[in-house]
Amino acid sequence: MVLLAAGLSAGLLVLLLLILVMFYLWRRARDRSQYQELDAAVAPVPACTAQALQVSQGPWVKPVEIPFTLPPRFTTPTRTNPKTEEKAAVMKTDLLAHRGSLSVQSWYPVGTLLADLYSSPALGEVVAPPPGMATRLCFSVEYRHRSEQLAVSLLRLGNLPPRFHGNVTLVQLRLLPDDRRPRQAKARCTGPDPEFHDCFLFQVSGARVTRATLSVGVLSVAQDGKRQAVGRVLFPLQGELGQAGRVLWRDLEAEDHHHCSEWGDVLVSLSYSPSLQRLSVEVVRARGLQLVTDSGVCVQVSLQIHTQVVKTKRGGVVKADRDANLDHKMAFKLRPEHLDEACLRFLVQQPSHTPSEPWIPLGVLVLGPFMYARGPQLQHWMDMVNTAQESVKVWHGLGRST
Repeated sequence: MVLLAAGLSAGLLVLLLLILVMFYLWRRARDRSQYQELDAAVAPVPACTAQALQVSQGPWVKPVEIPFTLPPRFTTPTRTNPKTEEKAAVMKTDLLAHRGSLSVQSWYPVGTLLADLYSSPALGEVVAPPPGMATRLCFSVEYRHRSEQLAVSLLRLGNLPPRFHGNVTLVQLRLLPDDRRPRQAKARCTGPDPEFHDCFLFQVSGARVTRATLSVGVLSVAQDGKRQAVGRVLFPLQGELGQAGRVLWRDLEAEDHHHCSEWGDVLVSLSYSPSLQRLSVEVVRARGLQLVTDSGVCVQVSLQIHTQVVKTKRGGVVKADRDANLDHKMAFKLRPEHLDEACLRFLVQQPSHTPSEPWIPLGVLVLGPFMYARGPQLQHWMDMVNTAQESVKVWHGLGRST
């Protein structure tokens, strides 16, 4: 009985094992047949569909237009007038011809996709600013640590004022505060967007380049050789040297010589003689002064080195007038090594009848290097230093006297 029970148990186990194996084989065969059916299935393509465009993935091929269509619309047929159907067919043909898209039977085009609209410009690509904006300068700055050189690439100008379109455009570059003599570039064409494509190298250490400021002045030269300032860009280099080759656009600070400032303008002429160590100053005339009394006008000029006033001279009092002819000439002794440390301070005054305050200040002007001045005041001083023994005459706006 024990042997019979053991034999029956073994037979049942073998039978159960055979059933499991057969079920596994049947399941595997069914799954394989389903995969084969999916691989063999092909999506039907309508006979009226246009041929697909082959677009290469290479960077040298760029599709211009990609047709964009809608699938056919299934509508129930309705009884209409034959003349109405003919008229609608003509209108549909005109519409498709106007759009210029592909029409295939029941496929209805809605237009084309312009691939250029969805492409982003490259890192170094120069894109001109839209018209109507301020005059802009396009350039790039890169510092080469191994050779300790600052590379400045001038690319182009954008939206130059119409009165300068026929003139030659010049650009002067300085690395302030140490660079005295400017580097100059000439535009290769005229018009509203002159191009340069020039590169300049400045030898400067890594410790000093972060404290330097790039000065770019734009000049317009007429056919008779007369120069007129268009504007300038002051670009501090601190924090701007991280990404090499990045194209930068900066607005020019326009220099309008006809607009009178709030406190008035003065016409100043400067000249420096290195051999004589003499700084000659002439205050020619003033305009738009805000007079307080009718007691006259005069100018006080002070030569200052750092915080020390070296010499102060005052011109004679002239007739009180908003547009006064001053004609004050004076000279100061100044060594060449102090040109980067000295400045001139002009104070336009009127005599007062009050003993406690004998002079009434009308406006102040400071001309000097980068330590003291910016913009036209800085440019006037640098032009005087670079053109020795030549008079440089410029109009300057007065500031509020404190």
